[in-house]
Amino acid sequence: MELAVGLYERLIDRDLDAALTAAPHLIPVRERIDPADLPHILARHLGRQISDALQQLPADQRREFANRLLRVVPDDTGGAQLPPQAQLLTQILEEDAQPLRRPATPLSDVALLTNAPADPSLHAELRTEMLSSDRVDLLCAFIKRSGTRLLRDGFEDLRRRGVPLRVLTTTYIGATDRRALDELVREYGAQVKISYNARSTRLHAKAWLFHRGTGFHTGYVGSSNLSRDALLDGLEWNVRISQTATPALMEKFSATFDTYWNDPAFEDYDPDRDGDRLDAELMLASGRGRADGASPRLSGLEVRPYDFQRTMLEELRSERTVHGRHRNLLVAATGTGKTVMAALDYRELSGEARPRPTLLFLAHRREILEQALSTYRDVLGEGAFGELMVDGHQPVFGEHVFASVQSMGRPEQLRRWNPDHFDTVVVDEFHHAEAATYRRILDHLTPRELLGLTATPERTDGVNVAQEHFGGRIASQMRLWDALERDLLVPFHYFGIWDDVDLSRLSFRRGEYETRQLASVLDHHDARARKVINAVRDQVTDPRRMRALGFCVSVEHARFMAQCFRRAGLPAVALSGTSSTSERDDGLAALRAGEITCIFAVDLFNEGLDIPEIDTVLMLRPTQSATIFLQQLGRGLRRAPGKSVLTVLDFVGHQSAQFRFDLKLRAMTGLSRSRLVAGIEQGFPFLPSGSQIILDRVAQQEVLANVRSQLSLSTRELVADIRQHTDQTGAESSLRAYLEGSGRTLADIYGASSRSMRGEQRPACWSALEVWARPDDALPPLSAEYDLLRRIRGLTHVDDPERIRAYRRLLDPALDPRVRAEDPFAPMLYFSFWPQGAPEGMTEALQRLAGSVHVRRELLQLLDVCETETRALPERLNGPLESSPLRSHARYSRDELAAALGLGTRTKGTPGSLVSGVRWFPEARVDLLLVTLRKSEAQFSPSTLYRDYAVDESLFHWESQSSTAAGSPTGLRYRTHEQRGSQVLLCVREATAGDIGTEPFTCLGTVRYREHQGEKPMRILWELDRPMPPELLAHARAVA
Repeated sequence: MELAVGLYERLIDRDLDAALTAAPHLIPVRERIDPADLPHILARHLGRQISDALQQLPADQRREFANRLLRVVPDDTGGAQLPPQAQLLTQILEEDAQPLRRPATPLSDVALLTNAPADPSLHAELRTEMLSSDRVDLLCAFIKRSGTRLLRDGFEDLRRRGVPLRVLTTTYIGATDRRALDELVREYGAQVKISYNARSTRLHAKAWLFHRGTGFHTGYVGSSNLSRDALLDGLEWNVRISQTATPALMEKFSATFDTYWNDPAFEDYDPDRDGDRLDAELMLASGRGRADGASPRLSGLEVRPYDFQRTMLEELRSERTVHGRHRNLLVAATGTGKTVMAALDYRELSGEARPRPTLLFLAHRREILEQALSTYRDVLGEGAFGELMVDGHQPVFGEHVFASVQSMGRPEQLRRWNPDHFDTVVVDEFHHAEAATYRRILDHLTPRELLGLTATPERTDGVNVAQEHFGGRIASQMRLWDALERDLLVPFHYFGIWDDVDLSRLSFRRGEYETRQLASVLDHHDARARKVINAVRDQVTDPRRMRALGFCVSVEHARFMAQCFRRAGLPAVALSGTSSTSERDDGLAALRAGEITCIFAVDLFNEGLDIPEIDTVLMLRPTQSATIFLQQLGRGLRRAPGKSVLTVLDFVGHQSAQFRFDLKLRAMTGLSRSRLVAGIEQGFPFLPSGSQIILDRVAQQEVLANVRSQLSLSTRELVADIRQHTDQTGAESSLRAYLEGSGRTLADIYGASSRSMRGEQRPACWSALEVWARPDDALPPLSAEYDLLRRIRGLTHVDDPERIRAYRRLLDPALDPRVRAEDPFAPMLYFSFWPQGAPEGMTEALQRLAGSVHVRRELLQLLDVCETETRALPERLNGPLESSPLRSHARYSRDELAAALGLGTRTKGTPGSLVSGVRWFPEARVDLLLVTLRKSEAQFSPSTLYRDYAVDESLFHWESQSSTAAGSPTGLRYRTHEQRGSQVLLCVREATAGDIGTEPFTCLGTVRYREHQGEKPMRILWELDRPMPPELLAHARAVA
């Protein structure tokens, strides 16, 4: 066997293994196959082998060969055996029905259609496919009437037979014909949805999906829009796929289309209601309309938040209802809808109360106030809501006031208002709150709810507004990737460039380099400046036309860089916090006009200045703070005419061993700790559309080494960090104090299963680390406690307040054992430590747990951390499960879920014996469904991804076990659970393993059967009784 050097994806059989052994000069890379992927890989291998064998056999021996193979496949009835005469079923017709026409391409095959003379024409294939379809889905960037006319016969047949036709399209470049859409709706009964986002070019797809009740679905994916040229004679390529040959592709197609269909970005189109709006949007998108008046807001439409905004609003609600905090800060990039979120939050606070609670909205510019007032009116659906107080306007009623800081801040004006007059106060651009006028207003007013909005909580003058006004806590911070996925910001191209500067010996404390030392290295570093200029020339398309912002260490550094750029023919200026207002204004005006290419800034532009024209950001000062990094990045992410991407050049050198690259990389990507290393190695293949992170070879090596060391601290390093933190703060050591002061997470403490130091191995837990860090002060745990301490890492997910209180109560040594035994949470805690049960039984085992000093102390400290960090909004379940200890949207281990439903108490068995993803609890009359979304540990596994997924926040597509038939007792119970009085409980997690061992499940609550397709397995669509949490929805949807 001849072996070539390169990439493979081949199962190693005996022949291949022997060939690899016989080639010692070659180095084969072998990988373990994930069990979730193994069936697909084995089937592919067997298919090739069987196909080759059948080709070589005489025709009269092939059937018997197939039957011999089928005899070894599990089959209760033998029904898969072939009869003597091999035949193919091609149709089943009703009595007296005419035979159906078939597409030229067999239903089970795939094909590439190019409009070549030897290919069947695409329009003829599409028409014929329609004749035998039971549902048709069309996704098309633009639709022309010349195309719909060609397919008229097919559309008319669909209408005559009552076959659903769903169409998704856009106003992209104004190319769609309104008449074509009107005819699809009126003449052919199609359901049409349109994305009106004219500034976004996200949807370029052209695809058809033909569903058949027989299961022989087919689809087309390619370059052809619905136009005459594309369907007949254009140089178009379209791939025909099929359920038989490419099932994984078909499942992804169907899942993705359903997700788009349920996305609020695609709006229902009714020609009578929406025709004028469509005309205006098409004119605007084609460049023939005017942006200032082409798209008037329609009254009566409910303003709905994006998923990421819903996440932030839920986190804000959690701060109030779970933690009792009523001074809160929202952090989100400029242009991502902070004012909309504030208005939606106010709508929720208002509830059904009329009149609405009193409101003060503060901002520093009239334009912001007018826009905010308009936003609140739209969200509330009240055109007369609110009054302005700015530039001489005075409120008449004073109940809902949109005031400028200058107007409200006058002493005589403030005295008009009682401190408690306003129930809710919203402060826009809250980073200005340190200014005297803001301070005067905030000191005077005592609202029930204070909400600050900002893109930049950390000011360049060292003030952190979260620390100063909100106890150091940010209620919710927007995830950058969420806004990028929604196309609210321009994508970024981030280049990590090695600059060969050694900073490893500089003083590094509390996450920062000492500024003077850093300036002494960088202020006049000619070689680094040359590398910066060369990088700009390499990565920026036209440096002389760029509008760049460079963040520097010191005033001298900014001046030096500006001088270097000017010498290189790139006009630039240096500005700082000491620059005069006129200097700043002149510099900004010159940058906007293209008279200069770059502003080098220090103590300026991190916050509070909106410059949409910036298309290049130069990171010339190393920072590990994710907040400051995102603030700097955010200066260039605003959309502007002619701006398609933000170029980010970040210069990487030898850093301090304490410097953490992982913090800003995770802020950019949203990757978990466990997946960040793979992301760096593989070049970050799963970023939001259009964005890239590219590290040069040396920078990648440096970053990778740094991230690996920070994410897998040795026991010695972690112990030293704990000791240093305790010495610096002088505070008593506690898990919560250490995590808050050091920026570490629970994964740093509990990520490993065990730790070793000084020749001694102990469980990975806080108690062991604390003893090693403070050997003279801490009493080591007894070896008998090790098994219990080892189980504590399995409770780091606990996030509902009621369970936290219950576990604390159960750990009280003075609690009456009879009271402990009757507590509904007791089995959950008990089986978390003894999944198979303890020899002495639950009551005595829990008493032993409460009496274990180190275990109780550590678990109580862990519960303090869980309580502080939780953002969950748990609610009781519906129906009979309302009395159970489980809550929707809380997270649970498999053992906790099983114990809560009675396994080990009311039901025979123990939670530790529950290994499958489904379980019927007859005593509780509950079907428990445990779903792992990413079944394979591979980053992308098409064969397993689209079995279980969220269609939208209230619909979940679930695939049963492969043996479940629709008419089986289990299948019937799923379909008729409401009639039978049983319940179905759905719990979901993203992956099997996470940063701290086995991942917990999020309880989505009870679900109701809606419909199903197929059997063995059944594909069931469940309707959730409570909408899915938006953060989990982002992972569970087929499309992000």
